[in-house]
Amino acid sequence: MTAAESIFLGGGGDGYGVPQEVLLRMANRHGLVAGATGTGKTVTMQVLAEGFSAAGVPVFLSDVKGDLGGMALPGRGEGKLHEAFVKRAATIGLDEIGYRGCPVTFWDLFGTEGHPVRTTVAEMGPLMLARVLELTEAQEGVLNIAFRIADEEGLPLLDLKDLQSMLVFLGENARELTLRYGNVSAASIGAIQRRLLVLEGQGAAHFLGEPALEIADLMAVDADGRGRVKILQAAKLMQTPRLYATFLLWLLSQLFEELPEVGNPEKPKLVFFFDEAHLLFSGAPRALVEKVERVARLIRSKGVGVWFVTQNPDDVPDAILAQLGNRVQHALRAFTARDQQALRRAAQTYRANPRFDVETAIREVGTGEAVTSLLDGKGVPGVVERTLIRPPASLIGPVEPGVRAQLIAASPFVGKYDTVIDSDSAHERLARRAEEAAKSAEAALAQAETEKAREFAHARRYEPATAPARGRETPVEAFAKSFARQLGSRSGQAVMRGVLGGLFRGR
Repeated sequence: MTAAESIFLGGGGDGYGVPQEVLLRMANRHGLVAGATGTGKTVTMQVLAEGFSAAGVPVFLSDVKGDLGGMALPGRGEGKLHEAFVKRAATIGLDEIGYRGCPVTFWDLFGTEGHPVRTTVAEMGPLMLARVLELTEAQEGVLNIAFRIADEEGLPLLDLKDLQSMLVFLGENARELTLRYGNVSAASIGAIQRRLLVLEGQGAAHFLGEPALEIADLMAVDADGRGRVKILQAAKLMQTPRLYATFLLWLLSQLFEELPEVGNPEKPKLVFFFDEAHLLFSGAPRALVEKVERVARLIRSKGVGVWFVTQNPDDVPDAILAQLGNRVQHALRAFTARDQQALRRAAQTYRANPRFDVETAIREVGTGEAVTSLLDGKGVPGVVERTLIRPPASLIGPVEPGVRAQLIAASPFVGKYDTVIDSDSAHERLARRAEEAAKSAEAALAQAETEKAREFAHARRYEPATAPARGRETPVEAFAKSFARQLGSRSGQAVMRGVLGGLFRGR
């Protein structure tokens, strides 16, 4: 198999099986990299990303520990680690390591350690936002109503303040909206607003807005034809794991919706690594899991390969796990009865190899070793093999802040996403409606006062000259009191119609 057709993952000498290669035309069949902490999952992901990049396939991966930035630099050809790599290369039949960096682009939802990544509220959608906000069914229903009315009223939901203003609009017109769309309670609106404040405090204002990330920029290659490796700095983002998982799910959904059908390409158009994949499914509602399952099943026809990276295969629902044809299983520790059951289930998913017991192998493989099963040319999972993972060509570990800054400054995307755009959207349009309604109400009030003043003056001309009996109202006094009551009632109604009803009806 030539380098252009496959990625050499690893092999072995005595006690190990045949060399293991990921076929590029099978790489959109998705994959799994699993194993306990410290067993080598991150380096395996790095090796795979290097291979895809060298083959001209763009890669998107998340750096949850902050130690993938070194991929931008070549590995060090000296020291004890180099000596260990040279020894391993000889063992697995790798002629040379060929230290070389990858064309890396750094991205960061908060815009501090990479190019800002943004999406709009509308693109995120009510289902994903409801998951981020941990809303109840009733609260999610109100959120859906907000999105529906925003579409009908021509109120674009782009940033966080747009959604907050839209919820205020719902509250002010709750009586009319409830009759048409269902119950819009003040309690639900208040709960959503409180959750949005929490989300805003976690930095959501940085990534909900414009300019939104263009999917085409994820598909970029460099001048040499190597696929660009997009690294999402997720160390800070991991402090809000639900936000992390939801953003990556949105990205998958956008790829699925925007990319054209390509069938079975010779190599993927993009490979997506979802590190800490268990966060996507932990506590997720059934509707969300079904969405992930659907995307994973159908996105392969768009030429996108998805690799889930997690500690245990049990972290991934069975319906999705069944679609992961390429598997790299690092060591699992079985300290409890539950761990032993998980280990047994993981071993049962592989094609047995008569040379060794799979369950025992998964328990015993060391750091940098794995039990692998990769798809063959017909799409059939290969027989399970014990594999020594090849050394990476790029630097293992983080990159210095100064070097990172230089790489960001030299990026082809510098300046494109750095400045926030505050477009004319729901917040601004609702504010204009309120201002126009207030002006209309003031004009109506002034007109009413003028009319009543004229009537009062007219009545005053015909006021009797004689004083009335003590304790009795004159017609003018009675009229004045009636005028005051009517003026208060009319002006109050005008203000309410103008400020609230005018918001709902006017455009």
